[in-house]
Amino acid sequence: MSETTFKTPEIARLGFETDLGAGARARIGLLVLESDQTMEWEMRQMADLPGVALYHARLANQVEVTPETLVQMELEIPKAAALLPGYLGLKAIGYGCTSGSTMIGALRVSELIQGHHPTVPTSNPLTAAQAALKALGVQRLGLVTPYRPDVTEVMQARFEEAGIVIQSVGSFYQQDDRVVGRITPDAILDAALAIGQNDLVDGVFISCTSLRAAGIIDQAETALGKPVTASNHALAWHLLRLTGIEDEVAGFGQLFRTQLSNP
Repeated sequence: MSETTFKTPEIARLGFETDLGAGARARIGLLVLESDQTMEWEMRQMADLPGVALYHARLANQVEVTPETLVQMELEIPKAAALLPGYLGLKAIGYGCTSGSTMIGALRVSELIQGHHPTVPTSNPLTAAQAALKALGVQRLGLVTPYRPDVTEVMQARFEEAGIVIQSVGSFYQQDDRVVGRITPDAILDAALAIGQNDLVDGVFISCTSLRAAGIIDQAETALGKPVTASNHALAWHLLRLTGIEDEVAGFGQLFRTQLSNP
């Protein structure tokens, strides 16, 4: 039999054009905890807008949420921030840990990120929650957390320092982030209603980026007749507003129909 020979085709040089790429309106960076099971999924839903793109970097952390392990993340934030390249032209960067922001300090978190991105506005769930509550007119807060008491108590103090009075507080008393990510939305809704029904409370915040809370916001607000927000919920809203995106997003409650208040 004769062998058939094949001629390798010459590689044709193709023409192309470029545009602004994904995220032409706004590119947003997210520093997501290694242990987080929820943040990326929820943020994609709330930032599903034309011309908006999210870019994630994972940050090393311990699954046990204690004051000691949270403070250790101060060393990891700059490493994760460095993985978001400057050529992306990010318009805002968010650090995804409410309890970490509480223990490290929101200002320190911003400094650590801006060491690599000095001109980019930053946020975190604690700062975002305070901005969201201000925009919603909430001054007497009901607080839901998954944390053990010593972490929850420090978070209460941070809200009080910002002029937000905690009138009702409840926790799942869980320090394992692997478990927190599997707490059901129904359980989170029940907790928000239990804490929010207090007559002294004029709004509710559900803390922790691992809790699947964004999807129950509308239902909680309807039942309570009060504003409700949560870590990923407030952070997504705040980052969008910091980039100049003022679109309303249906299905996520009052906050996504609200603009950012002046400082």
